[in-house]
Amino acid sequence: MNFSTKGMVYTLSSKQKLPISLEEAWQFLSSPKNLKTITPDYMGFHILSGAEKPMFAGQIIQYIVTPVFGIKTHWVTEITHVVDKTYFVDEQRFGPYALWHHKHFLREVEGGVEMEDVIDYKLPFGFLGRWLHPILVKPKLTEIFNYRRQKLSELFGQFL
Repeated sequence: MNFSTKGMVYTLSSKQKLPISLEEAWQFLSSPKNLKTITPDYMGFHILSGAEKPMFAGQIIQYIVTPVFGIKTHWVTEITHVVDKTYFVDEQRFGPYALWHHKHFLREVEGGVEMEDVIDYKLPFGFLGRWLHPILVKPKLTEIFNYRRQKLSELFGQFL
């Protein structure tokens, strides 16, 4: 997992290989209902609406999440781009970030599939947000993506 900064926009990138087919990976990762499975329980992730249909561009998903200090946060994302079995993009429309643009890429590799997440995000509150990034936001995102990596390995096996 890598973090970088371009001005006031942060980028998190993460890759993981799994010993499953592209079809199986796409079926799991492109279903909004599976977000709860790969999100730590303490975050209280609960989809309110938008996960009733298979993923499509323009889909709005509303959910509640409790990322820090037990504070429930209403989050609304839009699936803005979908290319079957290749990638999809979700963007925050309402929620805790000033910007959240999350790209999910899939590609076949020998012995399985490689998943890549690239998230460009900006924190609200100017200087305070930048100050909180290394002590609160970056560690929390690292924890969430480490959990996700572990959970996907438990579900689908280790890539050898």
